[in-house]
Amino acid sequence: MSTDFQSARVALGARLRELRAEAGENGKDFAARLGWQRSKVSRLENGKQTATADDLTAWAAAAGVPEQAADLASRLRGLESQQRSWRRQLTAGNRPVQDRYVVEYQQTATMRGYEATVIPGLFQTPDYARHLFAKNAVVMQSPRDTEAAVAARMRRQEVLYEAGKLFRVLLWEGALHALVCPREVMAGQLDRLVGLIGMSTVELGIVPLGAPLELTPKHGFWIFDEERVIVETINTELSFDSPDDLALYGRVWDALNAAAGYGAQAHRLIARARHLIAPA
Repeated sequence: MSTDFQSARVALGARLRELRAEAGENGKDFAARLGWQRSKVSRLENGKQTATADDLTAWAAAAGVPEQAADLASRLRGLESQQRSWRRQLTAGNRPVQDRYVVEYQQTATMRGYEATVIPGLFQTPDYARHLFAKNAVVMQSPRDTEAAVAARMRRQEVLYEAGKLFRVLLWEGALHALVCPREVMAGQLDRLVGLIGMSTVELGIVPLGAPLELTPKHGFWIFDEERVIVETINTELSFDSPDDLALYGRVWDALNAAAGYGAQAHRLIARARHLIAPA
């Protein structure tokens, strides 16, 4: 269990204890009111057990504050969002994280993704990925297992060739020009993107610089089977699965998609970046 998850569970337990105390009940009497074992009340209050939504509704009612049920439910959703610190995930290097993604992508049939600053791992060349992993290890001060991480990322890409998969990916045009690697490596990466256009499992759209937009380009995110959203920040990976969050990110993706170019237009945008970034 991650430290982030446990910290959130302890915080929820502290709030439950506070509501019980405000009701003037000791643990034994409160458990009796709920029809629970005393040990369950103790485990929930001390962050040793994860409450269910029904547990929280019953707790609020027993404490005489049923209106607090919504707040408790929100705290539970936040706990279930699985906020995971990158520094903790990268303690053993980049490869374990990439291995986890291999499994997650294998279990996903349809994905909608958007990236504003980087070529997605699913489309990266080994050389491009190698430079990203090396630089990330320096910034995050994590073990430098670059070659093992690159190999795992390439294994992830095997899903692109599996029948029945569909990856609908949007890129902000600026990502095509971001020199996070030598020019010759970026040129090869852009050639790789051209080769993806027309694949039966890939729909690649480019949101052009200067295109009229319904919203700002925002941050990158990925929607797995319309069931879960993954958002990566500099220090944290966030996972959301509530209907409201899924609907929100779906609307954002749709708005960006409305401004995106596909097919020949996407090819021209990549070719323009390839020309500008070509090695001297």
